[in-house]
Amino acid sequence: MKVLVFTTLYPNHLSPNFGVFIKERMTHFARLPGHEVRVVAPVPYYPRIKWGARAKYAHLKSREEIEGLTIYHPRYFMTPKIGMCTYGMAMFLSVLPFMKRLQREFAFDLIDAHYVYPDGFAAVKLGQYFNKPVVVSARGSDVNLFANFPLIRRLLRYTLAHSAHAIAVCQALQEAMVQLEMPREKITVIPNGVDADKFYPLDKHASRRGLGLPEKKIILSVGELIPRKGFQVLIKALKRLAAQERMADLFLVIVGDGAYRRELQALVAELQLEAHVRFAGAQPHAELKQWYSAADFFCLASEREGWPNVVLEALACGTPVIATKVWGLPEIITAEELGLLTNRNEDDLAQALARAMNMSWQKEALVQYARARTWEQVAQQVERTFAHALARSARSMETRRREGPNEI
Repeated sequence: MKVLVFTTLYPNHLSPNFGVFIKERMTHFARLPGHEVRVVAPVPYYPRIKWGARAKYAHLKSREEIEGLTIYHPRYFMTPKIGMCTYGMAMFLSVLPFMKRLQREFAFDLIDAHYVYPDGFAAVKLGQYFNKPVVVSARGSDVNLFANFPLIRRLLRYTLAHSAHAIAVCQALQEAMVQLEMPREKITVIPNGVDADKFYPLDKHASRRGLGLPEKKIILSVGELIPRKGFQVLIKALKRLAAQERMADLFLVIVGDGAYRRELQALVAELQLEAHVRFAGAQPHAELKQWYSAADFFCLASEREGWPNVVLEALACGTPVIATKVWGLPEIITAEELGLLTNRNEDDLAQALARAMNMSWQKEALVQYARARTWEQVAQQVERTFAHALARSARSMETRRREGPNEI
């Protein structure tokens, strides 16, 4: 099976932590016998000037190799922050000439698109042009946020209606796609996995020494520094805990970077928590196990999530999780032996953290739970889903061939 992955979220040499969940899924899929995979990861066109947050796109290679897969970066035109309803069509029209050339070299059987809009929309248009089935994966905000915008909601419906099949990373996203009028039988739920060769427990004290962390009660949070990830809620919850004498040794470590960092640092200063918080910046994905292992607890205070990899990664390193009970998170933290779910406000989060600190945790049980969901299993489920979509497409084409042209 020749599969073309189409997504703007794939990691690249300038943003190696971007969309790691897609890389893991499709890298493991490519290792299954009989498959060949190539990746088209479009990036916005940007002139070669050193100005603006998007200037890095001008310096992105047009082709690179990552873990055995070839990734192409054709450019597409977009107008940042305006005209979002045109992004999907603009992406399709921009990359079509490149896709024609690639198709002559790599005669793909199926397009695997990630993120329903705009990526999935552009992929569906490419599928119609090349007469190939498209399987689109919903990841989170593409469905649970964009569906709130009337014009984008129509484009989401169009994309799902014209996809051969869809993959949701959690049951909550499947339900959201059903609300967008996609038949339930055309949706397969395939949660993300974890790589036990990359994420496993390390010695806590050695990890702390290696990272220069103190011997305190360490809470870790990992993610892009943007408002919806809830770092501001976690910092305020920490203030409530730190005000209690028995919580004086608390220490919060935030791993990640983003546009919201300055505001978060200002909040830490305003709350006089400088001695209790460390901004560690972005870290290589392969090195996160040391951070997970150094922590006593992992906390995720997101407003919305599909199936966040960081939760399984933390559990695979033996670290219990405290998280907001939104979207796919209750499908991961299914019992209090794994972690605690709470509401997304500083009072409830502070109470959940205080409760977690008074509980006994079985590290080995956390590790075994996480390891039961591997990327190899995910790849096999994806393989079956692709085979089903191809078979269904072949039957549909055969039916049309037998019926012949419609008579007038």
